[in-house]
Amino acid sequence: MKRNIAMIILFCSLSVSSVAQPRIILDTDIDSDVDDVEAVAMVHALADQHKAQLLGIIVTSDDPYAPTCVSALNKYFGRPRLPVGFLTNQKEIVHKERYKYTKQISEEFPGKLKSYQQAQDAVSLYRKLLSKSPDGSVVIITIGHLTSLQNLLKSTPDKISSLTGQELVEKKVSKWLCMGGYFPAGKEANFFNPDPLSTVYCLQQWNKPVVFSGWEIGKDVITGGQYLRDNISKKSPVYRAYQLYNNFAGRSSWDQTAIILLLDEWKKFFDTVKQGYCYVSADGSNKWMTDKDSPYQEYLVFKPDADGKKLAKMLDDLVITVSK
Repeated sequence: MKRNIAMIILFCSLSVSSVAQPRIILDTDIDSDVDDVEAVAMVHALADQHKAQLLGIIVTSDDPYAPTCVSALNKYFGRPRLPVGFLTNQKEIVHKERYKYTKQISEEFPGKLKSYQQAQDAVSLYRKLLSKSPDGSVVIITIGHLTSLQNLLKSTPDKISSLTGQELVEKKVSKWLCMGGYFPAGKEANFFNPDPLSTVYCLQQWNKPVVFSGWEIGKDVITGGQYLRDNISKKSPVYRAYQLYNNFAGRSSWDQTAIILLLDEWKKFFDTVKQGYCYVSADGSNKWMTDKDSPYQEYLVFKPDADGKKLAKMLDDLVITVSK
């Protein structure tokens, strides 16, 4: 009898722990910059540590090798069947010289997807993952431009769900973590390139909590340098990506600072500004306005005593531990 009671208690505690883990959808523009690679590796590391449940990855990019690169990363990190969505309603999908690693990673570390054409439609995947999730359980993390998120919000009822995209978000999502903007005012690439009106639309329509990690936050947090080179497995696609990108010269950690918000440790480095809201102009420039308060929006600021080098090491260490 005592053994049965102990088993029931254990089962209940595991169930509570599982429910408490945020369910993650990562939306990335993985192509021209390498910080996306470490960010993808980080969400896999957090899933391995049972600190998050990774539901799928949306690729918002015009690089045909971007979804196959993500598929390669997923396979390497032990999740070859993790669904990958791709922004398919684009006029042009063509490999460009500025994409420094996606083709090579796709070819050297082949994943389940052999072509971008095998990836799921981004909006359909968003809708599937949200519709199958418990209410209020999903955290959406965007580390690129917001076209796919806008398309989700604009989506209409279909065979996946009788709810609109807006309704699905408001029912299923708990918060949005956004790498984008420049605070308190400025112009940042994820907000203006190539689709600034998607940023305007998303911020106008979003009625759930959102935390912005602006360009100024990741700029001086340098990862992917000598420390990563000397400690990560040379068999890792993360090693290869940084080698191809700039041969471990180090790179700003814009995207990774959004991922770290999944951990309580972020509070050691950051505070947030909550009084006000983010206004985005048609050209994608943004300004934090204080004429009224938003009940949902806040942006990161460094604590006065924050150690950027310590934060950078913590980011690199997450990836090192998950690489074989």
